[in-house]
Amino acid sequence: MGNNGSTRGARKPSGKSAGSASRKKPADCVSRRALLIGGGAVAAAGAAAVLARDRVKRLWWQVPGIEKPRKPGELDYAGATWVAASDANWRRADRPDDFPVDRVIIHVTQGSFASAVKVFQDPAHQAATHYIVGQDGRVVQMIRELDVAYQAGNRSYNERGVGIEHEGFVDRPKDLTKAMYESSARLTASICARHGIPVDREHIIGHVEVPGTDHTDPGPHWDWDRYMELVRRAATAPTPTPSAKASG
Repeated sequence: MGNNGSTRGARKPSGKSAGSASRKKPADCVSRRALLIGGGAVAAAGAAAVLARDRVKRLWWQVPGIEKPRKPGELDYAGATWVAASDANWRRADRPDDFPVDRVIIHVTQGSFASAVKVFQDPAHQAATHYIVGQDGRVVQMIRELDVAYQAGNRSYNERGVGIEHEGFVDRPKDLTKAMYESSARLTASICARHGIPVDREHIIGHVEVPGTDHTDPGPHWDWDRYMELVRRAATAPTPTPSAKASG
């Protein structure tokens, strides 16, 4: 699956490979390598003149070796427990300063909760999502939202998205439980609040909607009307505070 890896959801029967056409970084992002340190006052002044004012304000995050403080096992969502994915299945970043976060991507595991955790811990898998939600509503976080998960088979969407896997199979509607929908909706509402993502179907999408993907999840039985209503309700309720303490 490579560094634009795609997670385990059901694939389209067309036989096309996972899309990698969008290999450019979003146009409004500045590469960490774009700023050369120690190039002299003239070079620094020239670079500053080219950069837009809003980019200058956050440019220091993008200097090599400087990033947001983080602690091992730190959670972005207080309702989750932490289980680390293999570092072969994601790459370190400083979102949203490296890349704007503007999508939540919904997946279905095509397997059990335990098997999804296991494969995301496997360096050979080359793919993972930030979160997994079980049929009983439990949530595990495996990758920080700061970082880029190899989840969608599309580099741009990987860089801009937070991915949520859901335990089950796309052809078994009974797997999509009430507890799962409600727990996932609270998680998605929390992600949207943290990153200023609109709560709508343009910004909360299924893996199948990622350009170039060969996956079909979350599948025909995923009830988008029900799910979006739950997300909207959760968005108006008080949200949990992130916990800095590792658990699980």
